[in-house]
Amino acid sequence: MNKTFYAVLAALCVLTLASCASVEHSKGPDASFASGDYQAALKQVRAQKGKGYRDKDAVLFNLDVGMLSHYAGDLTESSKRLRDAERGIEAAFTKSVTQEVSSYLVNDSTKEYPGEDYEDIYLNVFNSLNYYRAGSLDGALVEIRRIDNKLKYLSAKYGVATSNAQRAALEKNRDVPYDAEAHTTKFANSALARYLGMLFYRADGLYDDARIDRDQVKLAFANHKNVYGFPVPSSLDEELSVPRDMGRINVIAFSGKGPVKTEKVDRIFLKGNNWVKIALPVMTKRPSAVARADVLFDDGRRFDLEVIEDMAAVAAETFKAKAGFIYFKTIVRSIAKTTTSMALEKSAKKTKDSDGAFLLGLLSLGTQIYAEASEQADLRISRYFPGKAHVGGFTVEPGTYSFTVRYFNGANRLVESVRFDSVEVQPGRLSLSEAVCVK
Repeated sequence: MNKTFYAVLAALCVLTLASCASVEHSKGPDASFASGDYQAALKQVRAQKGKGYRDKDAVLFNLDVGMLSHYAGDLTESSKRLRDAERGIEAAFTKSVTQEVSSYLVNDSTKEYPGEDYEDIYLNVFNSLNYYRAGSLDGALVEIRRIDNKLKYLSAKYGVATSNAQRAALEKNRDVPYDAEAHTTKFANSALARYLGMLFYRADGLYDDARIDRDQVKLAFANHKNVYGFPVPSSLDEELSVPRDMGRINVIAFSGKGPVKTEKVDRIFLKGNNWVKIALPVMTKRPSAVARADVLFDDGRRFDLEVIEDMAAVAAETFKAKAGFIYFKTIVRSIAKTTTSMALEKSAKKTKDSDGAFLLGLLSLGTQIYAEASEQADLRISRYFPGKAHVGGFTVEPGTYSFTVRYFNGANRLVESVRFDSVEVQPGRLSLSEAVCVK
């Protein structure tokens, strides 16, 4: 029987380890990314394909390569990878919500990574910037419109899947706790996306559309105070009142790093000594050294940049819609595992054969161990989106300008600076510069 005991435990350990999605492979790229060495981070990420990035992580791999390529200035590669990620997100979501909840036998990390909603939104933001920098305003505007369509669908996206999962969970245990308010997203408009739309429409001469997006920026702040806990950028109204013989310099400065997922574990106790382990992913902000940013022109003029979007807050808010689906799906899966252990334990008590009773008891124990060890939250997420977006606009005479975007910490010490030389400004033309500091 000892051999059987060890064989059972060994098999369970193999299954559990195979189900885990580690984030160890991200340590090297994370360090390079934090130091601003995007080429090195990109090389390290590519080297992990087939290792840290499994076949099931294709969306994640494309997101990471797409974002790092954007920072590194490879616009063509970035656009390709972000488009591939977008298609993968759509396909993976269709698969995940149409599968029966009870078919999830181990944990979510064994399935294809379907992407997070905030990744799906912001990949279009960065692809719009790719298109703008490549000289295609039409392409940039297509990306912005895609964001609007996704946000309109977001609040209802997981409705049916969550209802089905909730019904399945309650059929197994009527005492399952649930806070419906905690799993409802209240985000339907991105000020950052609308701001970029306003700039692109203005550059394309579509002033009515630009005014609509300008007003939508204000509505985003008014309607989503849980996400926009800071003032509307003071330069916003100036964007559509630039004199015809003057030019406008716009700057978008990204700072910090996007959130990661951490695991929160709860347990629901059932009859006897049995329990259900609930391991859920939680969006967790990463700290940033940046407290503010400004623009210093070579002629001495200085302008503050203002936060237009806390992208990490948007990630947490949009994740709420998906969290309800994950919660009930996890409960159904966990109860199924524990119920198997309880059934084996019951059979062990009923059988009169001592060897059979021992084996059944052993299997019951092993199944409970497997249920406890295998139930792990899926912590996969792209680690290379920024945490905040700062913007500013400055009306100037046509000409060529050089300036520095500066990032400061809370003690007003310089954290990092990004230099822009010989930026050409013409009347009626968009001059948008992008800076990044992920510290």
